[in-house]
Amino acid sequence: MQKEASARIKINKLLEESGWRFEADKNGSANIQLEPGVKIAELGDDFENETKGYIDFLLLDKDGRALVVVEAKKESIDPLSAKEQARNYARNINARFIILSNGNIHYFWDTKHGNPDTISRFPTQDSITQYEKYIPNPIELANTKVDENYIIESQMPNFANDPDFQDESKRGEFLRNNSLKQMRPYQVNAIKALQSSTLENKNRFLFEMATGTGKTLTSAAIIKLFLKSGNARRVLFLVDRLELEDQAHKAFKQYLGKDYTTVIYKDSRDSWRNAQIVVSTIQTFLAGDRYKKEFSPTDFEMVISDEAHRSIGGNSRAVFEYFVGYKLGLTATPKDYLKGFDGEGADTQREFERRQLLDTYKTFGCESNKPTFSYDLLAGVKDGFLINPIVVDARTEITTELLSDDGFAVHSTTDEGETINEIFNERHYERKFFNEETNIAMCKAFMDNGFFDPIAKKYGSDLFGKSIVFCVSQKHASRVTNILNKLAFEKWPEQYSESNFAVQVTSLVPSAQQMTINFSNNMLNGKVKNPEGYDSSKTRVAVTVGMMTTGYDCQDILNLALMRPVFSPAEFVQIKGRGTRKYRFEYTDYATKETITESKEHFKFFDFFATCEYFENDFKYDEKIKIPKIKKVEAVDSTTGTKDSTGTQGEFVDENGTKIFKGPIDLATEDMIASVKESHIGVEGMRIDREGFRRAVEEDILANETLTSLWNNGDIAGAEDYTKTNIFDKPSHYLNLQGIRKTFNVDRRITVREFLQVAFGQKSGFESKDELLESEWSKFAEINPVDQEHYAPVKSFFKAYIVDPQVREIIDTKQLAQLNFCASFDFEEYQRLNGFKAMVPTYIKDYVSLNTFMN
Repeated sequence: MQKEASARIKINKLLEESGWRFEADKNGSANIQLEPGVKIAELGDDFENETKGYIDFLLLDKDGRALVVVEAKKESIDPLSAKEQARNYARNINARFIILSNGNIHYFWDTKHGNPDTISRFPTQDSITQYEKYIPNPIELANTKVDENYIIESQMPNFANDPDFQDESKRGEFLRNNSLKQMRPYQVNAIKALQSSTLENKNRFLFEMATGTGKTLTSAAIIKLFLKSGNARRVLFLVDRLELEDQAHKAFKQYLGKDYTTVIYKDSRDSWRNAQIVVSTIQTFLAGDRYKKEFSPTDFEMVISDEAHRSIGGNSRAVFEYFVGYKLGLTATPKDYLKGFDGEGADTQREFERRQLLDTYKTFGCESNKPTFSYDLLAGVKDGFLINPIVVDARTEITTELLSDDGFAVHSTTDEGETINEIFNERHYERKFFNEETNIAMCKAFMDNGFFDPIAKKYGSDLFGKSIVFCVSQKHASRVTNILNKLAFEKWPEQYSESNFAVQVTSLVPSAQQMTINFSNNMLNGKVKNPEGYDSSKTRVAVTVGMMTTGYDCQDILNLALMRPVFSPAEFVQIKGRGTRKYRFEYTDYATKETITESKEHFKFFDFFATCEYFENDFKYDEKIKIPKIKKVEAVDSTTGTKDSTGTQGEFVDENGTKIFKGPIDLATEDMIASVKESHIGVEGMRIDREGFRRAVEEDILANETLTSLWNNGDIAGAEDYTKTNIFDKPSHYLNLQGIRKTFNVDRRITVREFLQVAFGQKSGFESKDELLESEWSKFAEINPVDQEHYAPVKSFFKAYIVDPQVREIIDTKQLAQLNFCASFDFEEYQRLNGFKAMVPTYIKDYVSLNTFMN
């Protein structure tokens, strides 16, 4: 009885908090109607067992019409159990909307569209009255034609009649001069994928698109599609950074400004209802629970979350899930927390539920871990829209030791004369010790090997390319910034006498968010002076920790530097993505009036801690992702009791008094660059980029009914031909043998048949070159038994003839004396072959595919 009364009290309070009234007051007449002739006082506590339906509330609009049926259940009952009961009641009184609640859990249901959605607050009368005007029409949305000119139609309605647009040779210049944005083929395909999903009654979508592929432009087209087709009246675009808020606002005004009004919420708190597109940071909505106090769950029919992997964690998720309707997530790095989860261990159910909440695919209705649409870096590079980096692997003597198996050993003596020996590895860098000499060495290598601005270079100016440096901590960023400015002053004293070559852009710096915007817009600390009038920022390097990792759009970046280790693949992909956008540098010479252009074809990615090597060779991509800890324990200085998680001098303990570490230790050791190695990343990309091939196997191979049928029916040749013609090098994943080799680290060539055997589970994986050689040798030895005396030289000859072209040429041309100079097989071994000298080459030519063993 107490729980039943408690549920009723909670529901009454929720109604009143949203402005609903049981009785007339100064705000207006009553708009909650109970069963005819029943007063509130007549309702008993045991409402669940009442036979006359006294528990039903009917919410009215301003004209007294039935608007919402509220079906209440006691706290112990799932409110969804009353769904059909409420549907019949709503149908009888012609009410479109239903709220199901037990006082703790609440669902809002638009009976004309979709299923009940969880809500945390009841919608207001005004909001739901406006929402009633919204009549979704998935058929019209799906059938709307979207092509590459869909946005241009809004920017310039008569564009198609312009002669310069009709002339293909002038079209590019026409689009640039009028700031018109033509959509790329994959962006159109993304929208078509969403349209198809709506026909399957889906209302959640996930776009997995690489950094630099135009998620904002794609979003603008989707917003237009929903607004124009009547499937939304108002759209909320959520971001998690101030600079992204500004970018999105400007972009939507540029793309859709002639058709729809776009506002930033914090600048239009009194007038946002007059806009069709509202842009806001999640932090603005979270501040003081503003989203609950100032918004109703029905205020937006569509919510788009930029960098969606962030919006579903912690408090941010509450904002995202607060609003009912369509949900679209955009991300380059979705979090797959259900991958590898085997359901074993203590508290399995709770961990599974946490993983479901954090899993990007699950949140956006992609049950099979397949996004609504995907376009990765490999596809972008192959299509010519993105660029891969030139990786500069630069290691100092100390960082080289940190990366070794033994680590970096420090021997120090205390004031009492006690000798302390400590070992550090790369995970300890700057958190537990720092060395100014190491920072100096890294900064020098960065400035000595970085790209310079191509326009300024034509005019004889040493203008370092715009760059972002990622540091361990804010203190580390301060030190690195200071070193870079000192080095710049030494190199270019006239240009950088004001210590503004590099600027620290971290959260502790006032106006840091605005600085990121100014850096992107080439306005940070003014413009360069040479060449005169060139639109580029005087500050060349932004030194940060994590502010500029996700979603930051600065297309003219030429250098990135990791002056810290990175162990998260998502963070690594995001950081690398700051440089992958193409860019056209442009300058009009004041004297000659000539316009000079230079294209950005590469960027340099400085890696001082072998991060690229780690993700290429050591990171376990199939390992179950660890879920974040619920509570973060901050370090506490045992002497002063003050919290400090950045590492200052002193001994640190956790909240239980356990010692964490002593440090950081200031090392006076001299340090210098030990090695610098540049590697051009080709179209095959890095392994971390190729991991999408694993999902491609599932989607393009196992889910392809035609191919599966051919394979299962034994038509191996037909399956191979079908794969070559219909699967390989298609835009979905650009699957091909070269990419598969790179993904699975196969050190030899593979065949289509071999790939299909692995894909369909006939083989557990690809054999290495050595494993395959052993397999071929076993076949030979079974047919041609070799006695113990000749076993070693015959086996050595067998393998050398297969893998070494020099050995084959010597044997086939009978220039046997050359074996004296051959590394893989020598003349002395050849003399011990006895009768196998001719047998081995003959067998290999007849039965072994040499092509398979080539690199």
